[in-house]
Amino acid sequence: MPFILDDPTPPDPRRRWDSLDRAGRGAAYDNNAGVPDSAAQVAARNAASAAYRTAHPAGLDIPYAEAERTAFDLYPAADPRAPCLVFVHGGYWQRNARADFACFAQGLNEAGWSVAMPGYSLAPEATLATIVAEIGAALDWLAAQGSAHGIAGPVVLSGWSAGAQLAALHLGHPAVVGVLAISGVYNLAPIRDTYLNEKLSLTDAEIATLSPLRLPVVAKPMTVAYGSRELPALVHDARNLHALRSAAHAPGALLPVPGADHFSILTEFRRPDGLLVRAAQDLLGGAA
Repeated sequence: MPFILDDPTPPDPRRRWDSLDRAGRGAAYDNNAGVPDSAAQVAARNAASAAYRTAHPAGLDIPYAEAERTAFDLYPAADPRAPCLVFVHGGYWQRNARADFACFAQGLNEAGWSVAMPGYSLAPEATLATIVAEIGAALDWLAAQGSAHGIAGPVVLSGWSAGAQLAALHLGHPAVVGVLAISGVYNLAPIRDTYLNEKLSLTDAEIATLSPLRLPVVAKPMTVAYGSRELPALVHDARNLHALRSAAHAPGALLPVPGADHFSILTEFRRPDGLLVRAAQDLLGGAA
């Protein structure tokens, strides 16, 4: 069973899961519908990311494995020894691409950090277990080959939405100093009861072994961030994950971002003084 904190606010729809039909269960995880201007935010993000990639073309599309999407976009700092944020994009493991998130390298680049953004295969062409393994392979590649591309500093692993689940699972990777998990889903069991599972086809084994709330705690730092205007299911997953780790005396903060929704929270990566930039720095004990 996943760890569940006894916290009644905001009401968690999963506490009355059996009374919800399939549409109601899907709504509990539908971030696009839950944020009225999500389409405009996504369009603005994609345009800003296209511009950032155009301005920083040198480290794009570097393969770390053989699948079509298994490549890095690298944005190295001037100092190869600078810390590096590895950012894993979201999209419920079935949509989006690393290129759509390039603009969120800006704040940390301006703060003197490197940023590395791995792509990964998507469902239904890949199972979730395969996707998880690809992120591990990306971290292996960066540890072995990053210095040849100007990235040789300590690694903070971050991810947003589905990427937060992927990041949380790799806190134990030897190259990772800490994790910044943003707006994630950490218990997969309810996902199987929604439209999202049409492409994921989650197995019992994947739910048991790939849900961070069902796994032993890794005693490295992890900051768990969420927007105050997230869907309640995601708010509770964030609080539950932090509470699980706190009960095991594992280091790391719970970071609610005031006024942020599932999409706007990432703007805190756009400025060197953004909350998420500072959270990444704090995982290393301060700025670069």
